[in-house]
Amino acid sequence: MPILKAEDVEAALKKGGSARVDVEIAPRFKVGDPVITRNINPPGHTRLPRYARRRRGEIAIAHGVFVFPDSNAAGEGQNPQHLYSVRFTARELWGAEASAVDAVHLDLFDDYLDPA
Repeated sequence: MPILKAEDVEAALKKGGSARVDVEIAPRFKVGDPVITRNINPPGHTRLPRYARRRRGEIAIAHGVFVFPDSNAAGEGQNPQHLYSVRFTARELWGAEASAVDAVHLDLFDDYLDPA
């Protein structure tokens, strides 16, 4: 990965990260759908935390279509796709010792999810 120079930061920020885009793409999931996260290990940027890989959750909110930051940060294009808020129980993420009433919501892209 190239090193970003200080004088290039402003242009890089204007280029975009994960902005909403007005593109017609059919959603893969709807609110209430069970999903499982993929076990990915890319060499560069990803917004799928390791603690949430191969975990079961449920679509809580469908946010619409956004620029996919993983490909955009690598200079591979915007690759627009749906972004969802996925609800995971604390026990799903951290095991039986975790609280039975707590949950974590992660905003995750289509490329991170499969139907459960």
